[in-house]
Amino acid sequence: MSTKRTYQPKKKKRQRKHGFLARIATAAGRRLLRNRRRRGRSQLVVIKKL
Repeated sequence: MSTKRTYQPKKKKRQRKHGFLARIATAAGRRLLRNRRRRGRSQLVVIKKL
């Protein structure tokens, strides 16, 4: 029997932690979005991949 890998990805958990709504919810997150917009990022937050 082999051991289980440590990273078991979950899309919903990833979105809740790193997604747009999570960023907007806190003052620090809003500051982060503002800085990324100012810098001209094409991708502000994690994009949901299906």
